Amino acid sequence: QDIKGLKESQERLESKVDGIEKKLDGVVEQTADLLEFRTSVEEKLNELKEVEEVTKANCYDIAKLKLKAVK
Repeated sequence: QDIKGLKESQERLESKVDGIEKKLDGVVEQTADLLEFRTSVEEKLNELKEVEEVTKANCYDIAKLKLKAVK
């Protein structure tokens, strides 16, 4: 009787462990997706910063040209 109860208890624990492993696999997969997303966002932000710097330089050049055209 005791052994039967222990076996049933072990089966329940194994079932719970299987469920935990599946959930952990899902968490690992989501973490990988989030890291990939983060890398992509960081790359795009760096590209935007480069565009911002070029735009800023262009604005200064345009202002200088306007001043020269007025004179």
